[in-house]
Amino acid sequence: MKLTIYKRDGSDSGKSVTLDKTVFEIEPNDHVIWLDVRRIQGNMRQGTHKTKERGEVSRSTKKLYRQKGTGSARAGSAKSPIRRSGGNIFGPRPHTYNIKINRKTQRVARRSALVYKARDKALRVVEDFLIETPDTHELKALLSSIEVTGKRVLLVTGEHSHTINLSGRNVPKLTVRNVSDASTLDFMKAHVVVFQKSALKTLSSQLGAGKKTIKKKK
Repeated sequence: MKLTIYKRDGSDSGKSVTLDKTVFEIEPNDHVIWLDVRRIQGNMRQGTHKTKERGEVSRSTKKLYRQKGTGSARAGSAKSPIRRSGGNIFGPRPHTYNIKINRKTQRVARRSALVYKARDKALRVVEDFLIETPDTHELKALLSSIEVTGKRVLLVTGEHSHTINLSGRNVPKLTVRNVSDASTLDFMKAHVVVFQKSALKTLSSQLGAGKKTIKKKK
């Protein structure tokens, strides 16, 4: 599959790039995508939820009334969970939601997500560009020229650019990620993925199956 490379102003540069078959033309695995998205969302959770239990609420520990002869059920401390303002029973406690999966599985998940975007024709490639000073209007003009305005767009840069990140903060529905930070969840949430040319090349080298083998000297 070939994609047209757009210039910074959104016009056709007359060049194209061929997508790596080992990344964009594999058979996608839905279960692996679910595993990786579950891992990402789980790792994002703080897990700081907490309620006070019987031993933590601030109440008197005095026995409420005598054990026998009142006609009521026996009762001890006012901290009892069945009493108003008492402690909670088996309330939530702080814990981690971190999930680990193999790196190979994560790579397969990212490739699978990209395959779906390629099949939906939701991939764009632009020439590498830099912004000297933060300029929101410039990014808006780029998105408008390649006709992705109003959609959830993921802009993947080849290198980390602080000015591009700042420029994209106020653009509605735009997310800017460095190619090394773009996750399966980012790809799946976006309606359109816009790659800088160098980012697409780096992504192919990271996720591609073809690796150089080193021959041993005889």
